[in-house]
This record gives sequence, structure tokens and C-alpha cells, in this order.
Amino acid sequence: MNLTYLDTARQVFAKEAESLLEVSRKLDNDLISAVDAILRTPGRVVVCGMGKSGIVGRKIAATLASTGTPSFFMHPGEAYHGDLGMVTEHDVFLAISNSGETEEVVKLIPFLKDNGNYLVGLTGSPGSTLAQAAHSHLDIGVLEEACPLQLAPTSSTTATLAMGDALAVTLMKARDFQPENFARFHPGGSLGRRLLSRVEHEMRSDNLPLVEADAQVLDVIQAMSRGQLGMAVVRHGERWGIITDGDLRRAIEKYGERVFTRRAFDFMTPQASRIAPTARVEDALALMDSKQISVLLVFDHERLVGVFKK
Repeated sequence: MNLTYLDTARQVFAKEAESLLEVSRKLDNDLISAVDAILRTPGRVVVCGMGKSGIVGRKIAATLASTGTPSFFMHPGEAYHGDLGMVTEHDVFLAISNSGETEEVVKLIPFLKDNGNYLVGLTGSPGSTLAQAAHSHLDIGVLEEACPLQLAPTSSTTATLAMGDALAVTLMKARDFQPENFARFHPGGSLGRRLLSRVEHEMRSDNLPLVEADAQVLDVIQAMSRGQLGMAVVRHGERWGIITDGDLRRAIEKYGERVFTRRAFDFMTPQASRIAPTARVEDALALMDSKQISVLLVFDHERLVGVFKK
């Protein structure tokens, strides 16, 4: 193990962590003003930055958009060649430049003033052109970069990213943004499935492996093979139970060769847990976690309509 490599890597973490604390101490009323302006506007947040600031800006725009603040990224070069037509008078313009003097960003200021846009500047220089022109200036200045040559943007880009996160999270809380809201913007992800989908959308409703309580073990095994769910549903009069693969293995261990003389009711789990088809997948998963089970019977009132599995 090369300890020199580890020491260098840890120094980077230490310097960047120190830089984040430094920037957090400089937060002031300008952040409050920026948040209020974004909350008031019927428009969007347009994020703009050049080079590494632009790369971070794309992430900030994406975070804002996914957490309830309509936003998009605009490249300053493209902005000056026609994309400014996408900026309405209601939009808040968030411009990023560590020096505050980036030419491609600074030359957009006259248009933004004429267009009536609220300008939020993220810079490391409060006396810069961008900082002075901004309605709200968020100071992202750091004492030193993690780069030993003080050339590659490292601590400064981390501070910029954190400032964007601070804005997004503050806006989330101000809007009372809930997991359900987040899921609406992420319907293809696992969170979207858990919070938006209903049990009826994901349950198995056809070819259910049903057996009677007095069914022999061989009948149970055949039903489980047909259903391909790793379990069987057992009907016992007005009650319902289940037999899982695990139940079957434990029965074999308990009864040995005599297992083929046993009936389903001998080793089924009686009173299987139920859920309604209209319940959220999130609630179904939470119920299974609390009971440490992997399957639920889905009932529409007293009628079995499906099986839900993790």
C-alpha cells in the first residue's frame, strides 16, 4: 500500500471540507433574497456558466428541476448567438463565474438588465463585474484549491456545487416538497415505482398457485411449479394461508420421507398478510419489511385478486 497516495487523497478531502465550511460562514441575506425571488417568479431558473463552472451549472440546473424548481442550463456562448430568445422576463438568471469576469458570462449582463431578469451571481470575488451587477451575490470564494498547483478548479467547483445544493434544498423546504413530488419527476426510477405505483399495477393476478388446505404435498409442489412464484396460496374455508419455498424445506427437514403423507394445512402459514389492490407499492413494501415477509395476498374486500411479491 502506498501511503503517500492515501495522504494526498486525504489532504484533498480535508482542504475541500474546510473550503465548504468557509463558504457556509459567508452566507448572508443575499441567499434569502435569491430564494425569495425564485419562489416569487412564475418563470424558471436559467443557469449559465463557462468551462468547469458550466459543468457544475448543468448539475445545479438538473437538481433544481428534479426538486420542484423549473430550471434549465444555458451555455453562455450559445446564449449570445440566439439562445437568449429562450429567456423570458419572468426568469431568474443564475450566472456562475469564479472570477466574476468570465467574458462570455459578463457580456450577457446588458441583455438581462434590459430584459428585466433577476440576476443571481455565484462568484468568488465580491468586487467583480458579475457580483456588482447581480441582485443577489452568493460568495463561493475559497482560500485555496485542492490542486497543489492552484490551477485546476477543485475546492472552488466543490463550493459552487454545494451552493447549488443549498439553494435547491432551501427551495425544497420552502415549497414543502415531499417524496411523492420527487417521485413524479422520477417515474422510471425505483423511488417512482415505490411511491407512484399501486399494488394492482404490479401484483400477479393470473395463474395463481391455489391449493386447498387438505391438498397433499405433491399437489402443493405442482401448484408452486405452475405459478412460478416460489409459493402457494392455501384456501382453508373462509381463511387463507400461504406456503413458501422455505416452508416446504422446513417441512421436509421436520417430517423427512413422511412429508408426502402430510397435508397443506400441516405446514402452511395461516392468516397470511393481506393488502388492498389500491395500496401504494411503498406501503406494501413497508408492511413486508415490518413483518419480515416477502409476499402479500391482495384482496379486494373479501375476494382474492392477486399476489404481491418483492
